Amino acid sequence: MTSKRSRTALALTAAGALSVALLTPAAQAGTATVRPECPRSLACDWVPAAYQQTGDPADKDTYGNYDTADRPDSNAIKFIVLHDTEVDFDTTLKIFQNPLNQSSAHYVVRSSDGHVTQMVKNKDVAWQAGNWYLNTHSIGIEQEGVAAEGAKWYTPEMYRSTARLVRHLAAKYDIPLDRQHILGHDGVPPTSATGTKNMHWDPGPYWDWNRFMALLGRPTVPSAPRSSELVTISADFAKNEQAFRDCEKSVDLPLQGSSAVPLHTGPSADAPLFSDPGLHPDGSPGTNCAADWGSKISATQQAVVADRVPGWTAIWWYGQQAWFRTPAGTRVTTPTSGYIVRPKAGKDAVPVYGVAYPAKGEYPTDFVKPTVGSPLVYTIKAGQAFPGGGEAPTGYYYAPTIDASKPYDHTYFRGTQKYVTVQIGHRIAFVKTSDVDVVRAGS
Repeated sequence: MTSKRSRTALALTAAGALSVALLTPAAQAGTATVRPECPRSLACDWVPAAYQQTGDPADKDTYGNYDTADRPDSNAIKFIVLHDTEVDFDTTLKIFQNPLNQSSAHYVVRSSDGHVTQMVKNKDVAWQAGNWYLNTHSIGIEQEGVAAEGAKWYTPEMYRSTARLVRHLAAKYDIPLDRQHILGHDGVPPTSATGTKNMHWDPGPYWDWNRFMALLGRPTVPSAPRSSELVTISADFAKNEQAFRDCEKSVDLPLQGSSAVPLHTGPSADAPLFSDPGLHPDGSPGTNCAADWGSKISATQQAVVADRVPGWTAIWWYGQQAWFRTPAGTRVTTPTSGYIVRPKAGKDAVPVYGVAYPAKGEYPTDFVKPTVGSPLVYTIKAGQAFPGGGEAPTGYYYAPTIDASKPYDHTYFRGTQKYVTVQIGHRIAFVKTSDVDVVRAGS
């Protein structure tokens, strides 16, 4: 959809070249006449999320539920994030229509029949991922369901509708159909090390990623020799029965099919579960909590093999080795060709980031609030490798008020430092291209 809006391109120089898109958001989603941005094969309707002030009229930085932008002209759209709602469909729409909730998504998919409602224009930035960088570079899709209640919410109609929508969006915005770009909310990284524990884990271990990626036309099939160091997790959803725990409610969840494969610290079922250092900074063992994403890998996620022994495989995971069962005669992993990321020669450890922001010196000298990335708790050490290599857009979208009333308001600052995406663990992350080599694996 093309909207009438004013855009001014501004080139600035501050410790190097910087390209800035200065926006004046004249068009705001909110009329009932908006045509939903959906494929023709999918019936969608339009119910606008709230976009209005919520506090003192003079305090224009208090508002909800999204930010206007000029995507993809201002900032590229490179990721799609899948959520579950944790409430029913009608309640979700009401939440996004109330600006006091300060949350939204571009689309909501109903469980019973796969009906799709669009609530935020794709040009605008929904408040959905819990990571501002990902918000500004992604489209969010909420799916009616409750993660801890198993697969009952995730109906064939929902899978089909979401897949049609994702295929359409991926083609329109040139988004790769892989798991470093088609993310669950549980695949979104924190923006800083201190924010790790606040990240979400939906749509959870009962979303059938094998089924979904097959509907996208990307089924997991062998594409490399059996000895490939790059593999794709391909555990069969129905046969991969797991018993997790809803630790938020202290309830053991029933044994059931799952996309999640538990990870251990050694090649034994008695070895402790893997401990994500971001979730367990005290070094305590990982848990079987459904929300403990560090102790499990998901079907269709890729990993680099670190070691193999009969019945077990080790992968590089959050900068360490993690082991999972690969019994003879089963296809828990599939050899895969693709790209992997390794530290450049001479580097002992490479820092990992949850954002790809410009450096401080790349902002205009009169900009009072430059926002830069800080390393997460994870590093990629010499001798390790992780899937990835796709270039991530470098930039920061500054939008503090509802009507662009502050200097540089609704401005996208483009940086010159290049980053690539890596599957560091259950969540993606970003590393500087100057720190790593991107090489082909599995050929």
